[in-house]
Amino acid sequence: MMQVQSLSRDFYFVTAEASGDLLAAETIVALRARGLEAPIHATGGREMSKHAVMSGIDTAPLSVLGLWEGVRAYGDVTRLADATAADILSSGARHVVLVDSWGFCLRVAQRVRASDPAIKLTKLIGPQVWATRAGRAKTLAGAVDHLLCIHDFEVPYYTPYGLDVRVIGHPALSRAERVDGARYREASGLSSDAQLIAIFPGSRTLEIMRVAPPLIEAGRRLVSAAPNRRVIVAPARGVSDAFYNRFPNLPEDWICLEDEEERFDAMAAADIALACSGTVTSEIAVQSTPMITGYRTGAVTWSLVRHVLMKAKYITLLNMAAGRMVVPELLQGSFCAEAIAGLAEELLGDKGAREGQIAAQNEALIKMGYGGQPTPELAAEILLSL
Repeated sequence: MMQVQSLSRDFYFVTAEASGDLLAAETIVALRARGLEAPIHATGGREMSKHAVMSGIDTAPLSVLGLWEGVRAYGDVTRLADATAADILSSGARHVVLVDSWGFCLRVAQRVRASDPAIKLTKLIGPQVWATRAGRAKTLAGAVDHLLCIHDFEVPYYTPYGLDVRVIGHPALSRAERVDGARYREASGLSSDAQLIAIFPGSRTLEIMRVAPPLIEAGRRLVSAAPNRRVIVAPARGVSDAFYNRFPNLPEDWICLEDEEERFDAMAAADIALACSGTVTSEIAVQSTPMITGYRTGAVTWSLVRHVLMKAKYITLLNMAAGRMVVPELLQGSFCAEAIAGLAEELLGDKGAREGQIAAQNEALIKMGYGGQPTPELAAEILLSL
């Protein structure tokens, strides 16, 4: 492990979403474990607030979904990028780490670079150039000094532009240790023969509005079709209030997960998961649970993405890594309660199919780097080496 004694150069972390906030916090912990004593400043959420000097800038309005929603939030993006850049310049930080949140972090980087080119800029997690808008690779290369990305297959997109790129793996795979689902069932009073359906409805407010309703309705249908089924629903911490406001009358016998620490236990205990496409699908796969996933966004956004921007065959990383449809994924109009419940019924009624999907998910996880050095630790070591 790299040890650093009394390093004086300050870091400033920037995030605008819950997933980036968590990765930033984990990376800060890893920096401290390696001897970094200098103050760390940040703009972001509650996880980083435990470890950094916070700016007080509220980036919550930036948790938007889709291109059209992003356009409508442009005023917030510009205003907060101006405020964040100003805070960076006044903090005295000499190395800015921009975590995820492509559009916002790009604008912050451009403003900082224009004001003080001597400040080092590192992007922690790049845009999904392999899926849509490969031209963003050139844009990012012109805005930052370094990129720490998730996948090996991202690197060639940046090679023509001379950006220094390091691969650090998927942060979700670093967090998701395999746990004992049977123990969770026992603690929750679930019989061993009950079929448990876990629903993960998203981590953004607009996902709760668009993606969660078909998932919840599919859960209702599955439970009504068989008396031995139970549902556990686990909204991400940052959108739990929005979720329960949107769904105030869930069935009384549904288990609503309140403790974030129990998410992996719930995944492991479930016979099947219904999930909004995103990081959570990799976490579910680590727990050896088959799943149905998918996504729904605004009509204007979908039309533009589907016909102009989308290059990848799949949207789920497990499917991308496998090169085939390992996890059933439904998009836009196909992402409806009837279709989700139908696919789930097939899996719940066929143990062999479930076992086959789990085996295929495990193979995809290995291709994604599962079992290697934890992402935050590797990110911290690279940041210190820079």
